[in-house]
Amino acid sequence: MRRTGLALLALLGLLSAERFSRTGRTMTDTANRFIQSLTDEQRKESLFPFDHKLRTTWHYFPERGFKEEFGYDRPGIMFKHMDSKQRLYAQALLAAGLSQAGYIKAMNVISMEEIVKIMEADTTGHRDPERYHFTFYGTPSETGTWAWRIEGHHLVVTFTFRDGRLISSSPTMLGANPHEVPYGPHKGMRALAREEDLARALMKSLDDGQLKQAIFTNEAPYDIVTMASVRARIDGAPRGLKASKLNDSQYEALLELIAEYALNVTDEAGADRMAKVKATPRDRLYLAWAGRIERDPPGPVEIGKVTTGNRHPQGNYYRIQSPQFLIEYDNAQNNSNHSHSVWRDFREDFGLDVLAAHHRLFNHRVKAD
Repeated sequence: MRRTGLALLALLGLLSAERFSRTGRTMTDTANRFIQSLTDEQRKESLFPFDHKLRTTWHYFPERGFKEEFGYDRPGIMFKHMDSKQRLYAQALLAAGLSQAGYIKAMNVISMEEIVKIMEADTTGHRDPERYHFTFYGTPSETGTWAWRIEGHHLVVTFTFRDGRLISSSPTMLGANPHEVPYGPHKGMRALAREEDLARALMKSLDDGQLKQAIFTNEAPYDIVTMASVRARIDGAPRGLKASKLNDSQYEALLELIAEYALNVTDEAGADRMAKVKATPRDRLYLAWAGRIERDPPGPVEIGKVTTGNRHPQGNYYRIQSPQFLIEYDNAQNNSNHSHSVWRDFREDFGLDVLAAHHRLFNHRVKAD
């Protein structure tokens, strides 16, 4: 029986590896081209052992004051320290990990740094679209375990591989400041438009009884609740409206909203996420909302004024929660014009549980039958 179970696990592993082989191979090849283009000094600041403590240490805050607040400098080579070839390899690696829509969002998020730099009249380098760091943990290969990440203000994307297979594509964090560009040639631009519009349309479709269950407080939190935790955690029982209380069209709208987050990553990983979503029983899938449903348009801009803080208590916050994954969206800062969004996996963030199960299995297999 034990051998049969191990054979079944091995077969499932082979099938899963085949499903993800193209993603693993593409990112492995692209990562190695990027790494080969780095100087020895750049590699020292970007390449680390897989078990390094910083692999699961991350944040989406901007650069200024980062070390004072968190006790370390962000590792990894930044765009601003790359030559033209390295920059192209870095962009290719990011594109390899994201869908077309996800890549466009990431580029829009980065472009917002230049816009907020002008709004705040920043001359300190605090707002800088080139301060996004690339790090590698372990050696990119089709055998063994390795990971890579891009991290900077409002953009954190991380991938973990084992034996050529992508085992984790989360956390995936995207934010936007400003959420809606208030003036200038890009006025009205929103990097996270569908995350807002799809959620609002779904909420407006709910009847009074559904709304009463979905809205758990009239005050939005200051930020996403899980922030940059290593393990996503929401204390207490899930809150909000069960998907089983939605009619068919509302449930399809919820799936469309979830897909907006799930499909930011590569096609194979996005399909895997959506398979887990659709396998979730409807009475274990929750939509919870805090704050008000509407959002005021951005007000007049005062050049040189900071765009953080100025919290709007009745901002917009929602989360979608299942036993396996969590989506959070918050727009309360800067008078509801500064948004954060994240996809977390309770079991698979950074590949932690997958790798733990792998080690348990193979530690046992060392012993003779």
